[in-house]
Amino acid sequence: MAIEVDTPAPDFELKDNHGRTVKLSDFRGEKNVVLLFYPFAFTGVCTGELCALRDELPKFENDDTQLLAVSNDSIHTLRVFAEQEGLDYPLLSDFWPHGAASRAYGVFDEEKGCAVRGTFVIDKAGVVRWTVVNALPDARDLNDYIKALDSI
Repeated sequence: MAIEVDTPAPDFELKDNHGRTVKLSDFRGEKNVVLLFYPFAFTGVCTGELCALRDELPKFENDDTQLLAVSNDSIHTLRVFAEQEGLDYPLLSDFWPHGAASRAYGVFDEEKGCAVRGTFVIDKAGVVRWTVVNALPDARDLNDYIKALDSI
């Protein structure tokens, strides 16, 4: 079960596609965060979603907002994926311990061994203000993220 709105967002420390450490708490007091979990790099729906974010990036990565996309892929896989698709925002690896961040947010599918499509909009105080969780084959609507960000 995914964590709910008005819940403090669990902190995490993950490596990005360049091997840099990213902590959610680094953004506290500074930026709202759009935290997006997705199953795997190089899959059709995931690639479509992440490229759609790339095409609208100024709405999700600016002075007030940081986009963080998390999958259970290795940092090496994420680096190649980002280069191939021209993704200039952090792709975080929840590879080891496998799915620890995904589990903390309640979006890890134990049977499939990957995160489901969960998105959390977290305010500058570190509180979840909006969330949506979709099944693996169901893409999310970016306009919903924009509305959620506009409301905080």
